[in-house]
Amino acid sequence: MRVTIPKIIAVTLAAALASYVFVIAPHLPGSLASGVAGGPSASTASPAAPARPRTTAAFPPAGKKFLGITTPTGPYKFTALRTFIRAVGHRPEVYEFSQGWAVNQFNRGVIEAVAKRGMLPMISWEPWDYRLESKVPVLRGDQPPYKLSRIIDGSYDAYIRSWAEGVKSLGFPIALRFAHEMNGFWYPWAVFANGNTMGQYVRAWRHVHTIFAQVGATNVIWVWSPNIIWSSFTDLAKMYPGNAYVNWIGLSGYYGTPGKEDYQSFNRIFNRTIAELRTFTDKPLVITETAATDVSGLMSRWITQMFHELPAHTDIIGVIWYEGYNVVDWKVTDDPAAAAAFAAGFASPQYQMRWVPGMTAQQHVPLPDT
Repeated sequence: MRVTIPKIIAVTLAAALASYVFVIAPHLPGSLASGVAGGPSASTASPAAPARPRTTAAFPPAGKKFLGITTPTGPYKFTALRTFIRAVGHRPEVYEFSQGWAVNQFNRGVIEAVAKRGMLPMISWEPWDYRLESKVPVLRGDQPPYKLSRIIDGSYDAYIRSWAEGVKSLGFPIALRFAHEMNGFWYPWAVFANGNTMGQYVRAWRHVHTIFAQVGATNVIWVWSPNIIWSSFTDLAKMYPGNAYVNWIGLSGYYGTPGKEDYQSFNRIFNRTIAELRTFTDKPLVITETAATDVSGLMSRWITQMFHELPAHTDIIGVIWYEGYNVVDWKVTDDPAAAAAFAAGFASPQYQMRWVPGMTAQQHVPLPDT
């Protein structure tokens, strides 16, 4: 999701393309933060962070789930984060933001700005030029310079290596959500765009992972993150790089996208895809993008039901909420009832923890009883 589509165009397209594009919630906040990346991202150097407590404990601790947030301004402005914390009474443990390959060089400063606030940085690392994003949704993935074949053939090796070296220098783990929502058509790396294939996606992922390993950047939590199943194609296994290359599984899914306003609970949105994932991997699961609108006046109900349903998902270790506007308003802070529902759910002991730099990725979770 990006802020580069003018509202007036988005509104017009919403009606015309509702059943085709927006039903699948394909282009929500995964890439929004990089739309404001022009600020400090040009600089790759920043003062070293002050000394912080460190630990090698697992994150999240066994039996716990973290709550995270992503906002339109990412690590360049934390106003929305502060508003969210005031509204729900707790600080998120994870902060997700995007960095685009055409614009964002490795920037230690923006990553440490997140870590200094006590949150694990999760970066949606996007191989494209978001500035050239088509205003026509079905053409968003049309960027030939970012075909998967060009990642595989080494065209971006120098850039990838610069990031690997930068991440290694941080001295604490970050989560890297590389080339997310690959099972769609709305990004240049997606398997239904740019002439890409499923086999090429796996090869591209492994190629990037190998460069990080060669550099010695072992402080990465690799997050493989498809969109929820949105069409007749369900074989996510064909795009999975393999357990040796992945630490966490991510999922994107929303309630209330234009064209699909009928009420769908958290379970109804995610269970089908989770069942498919569990046919080939038992890795911990993170809902890397979710939110609900109040278009039908049911946002607070949806949030309450989400917190009610989450405990049964013993394999879900975290949920990241999109707190922003794109086509419709997803912000809990714009709805007092929704904010109250979120605060009530967040207050559960299951979500009470503290992220500390150096915590290692939780690797093993019990699967729900079937």
